[in-house]
Amino acid sequence: MAKQKKIEPLTGEELLKKVKELENLSKEEKAKQCGYYTVTKNGIERVNMMKFLNALIDAEGIQLDSAPSANGRGGRSASYRISVQSNGNLLIGSAYTKQMNLKPGDEFIITLGKKHIRLRQIDSDEREEVEILEATA
Repeated sequence: MAKQKKIEPLTGEELLKKVKELENLSKEEKAKQCGYYTVTKNGIERVNMMKFLNALIDAEGIQLDSAPSANGRGGRSASYRISVQSNGNLLIGSAYTKQMNLKPGDEFIITLGKKHIRLRQIDSDEREEVEILEATA
């Protein structure tokens, strides 16, 4: 049995060009044709889709990893999970308030459910209505 020489995986513009040429093939065949496969001891070719897709993302210039903030401080990334602190407070954190462009003094209406807390930001028109309702209550 003749040993098949494995081609070096394509990257960048070469990868994008080859994928366009192979548009009629399945994604597995495209990955294989672009060099994203390995050959097992038994001679079976295994396609490495994850490496292929990551190479495509890189070739397209898409940045999936978050870059450090402008001031050079990385900090913790938002996990979308918080826990009640020992003093009973729930701290949302600046990662979330920055994503929503919240400013000091922005107000919210809190609605409690059986197992949820809902925060709804109050805009300037609603603020006047809430003040009237609170005054009459």
